[in-house]
Amino acid sequence: MKSVVISLQEAQKVKEFVNVTQAYDCEILLKSGKYVVDAKSILGIFSLDLSQPLTVEIYCDNCAELLKKLEKFA
Repeated sequence: MKSVVISLQEAQKVKEFVNVTQAYDCEILLKSGKYVVDAKSILGIFSLDLSQPLTVEIYCDNCAELLKKLEKFA
């Protein structure tokens, strides 16, 4: 598992983030405090407190490409 802290304070950033995560078959979760949602679910993401930093958890062996794409949300 790999973890990355990101920020998604704009609706456009959420849309871009979902487009990136949906391209991968592995399980990707987004955490905000005690809440956890599927990072591929735009509705799930909007249910989180987006004013706070979010933690992305990636459950995949080969995720270097995905981590590189997520750098723009850090």
